[in-house]
Amino acid sequence: MYFKDFIKDKVILIVTIVIALISIEILLLVYNIGIIPKIYIAGIVVIVVSISILIEYKRKKAFYDTLRNNLVDLKEKYLISEIVKKPNFVEGKILKEVLEDTGKSMLENVNYYKSLQEDYKEYIELWIHEVKIPIAASKMIIANNKTEVTKSIEEELDKVENYTEQALFYARSNAVEKDYIITRTNLKEIVNGGILKNKSTLLNERISLTMNELEYEVYTDSKWAIFIVNQIIQNSIKYAKDNDKRIEIDAKQKSDKVILYIRDNGIGIKKGEITRVFEKGFTGENGRMIGKRSTGIGLYLCEKLCNKLGLGIELNSEMGKGTEVRLIFPKNSYTSF
Repeated sequence: MYFKDFIKDKVILIVTIVIALISIEILLLVYNIGIIPKIYIAGIVVIVVSISILIEYKRKKAFYDTLRNNLVDLKEKYLISEIVKKPNFVEGKILKEVLEDTGKSMLENVNYYKSLQEDYKEYIELWIHEVKIPIAASKMIIANNKTEVTKSIEEELDKVENYTEQALFYARSNAVEKDYIITRTNLKEIVNGGILKNKSTLLNERISLTMNELEYEVYTDSKWAIFIVNQIIQNSIKYAKDNDKRIEIDAKQKSDKVILYIRDNGIGIKKGEITRVFEKGFTGENGRMIGKRSTGIGLYLCEKLCNKLGLGIELNSEMGKGTEVRLIFPKNSYTSF
């Protein structure tokens, strides 16, 4: 709060006092009072008014400067009314009351929409669990009626199942902390879980899969980690070349972390697009290719879940040569990346 701005706000008061002083001096002329009493009266009024204005300025400046500084430092700015002390002047009290009412109204609206979102999330989760039943039943029918046609149908069902699982994890991704348990887990079991979900496609696409050095213990939630590995393997399958399709998976231990490498020799990613692959909805040139039809959700969801779980995820790629994704797992429950 600047003094010049404060004085501008007091212009009417100052003009009024000046007019009053002039009127008093004119009135005193009638009584033939000497110059010294006139100066004394005018001086007393000016001094008293000036002191009053300065005291008011300091009091308001202290309040509004504190309010502004707290607002800058506060992450949840709607809570500003909770940390501001009640001021000792009328305008400040009114402002604090307005801020409190505004914050209360905002919180009520947030809770209302949060409730709506939670209801929708519960519906989505219920729908996904229900739709898995006919998918599983269809796979059982196919298993008992193996033909070239049913094999193709099974592959499409696998895609449907993967998309429903992606939707389920996406719905839960904003509240991962309510649905995960960090435990000591075998890395090979996590990788095997991701491969098992893509078994049919790997066989049908005749993709060569190599696994080396995966016997490491890491700390994570196996269910969410399997989903992340599954998404990465799906991308390797989706963007594989037409011939000589290979995926190589191995791991290395480094001090307090274990790095899982998932490499493929697919079509790769353009250099200018590598920094954007984790953006929500980003499909890039590959995702717009005929037959690929990428949603741009897979890697975005992987990074989001990794951040929630305290894992690291990195990606390198070269157009026409393939892609390498690195998942960084902590060796103990106190480390995150």
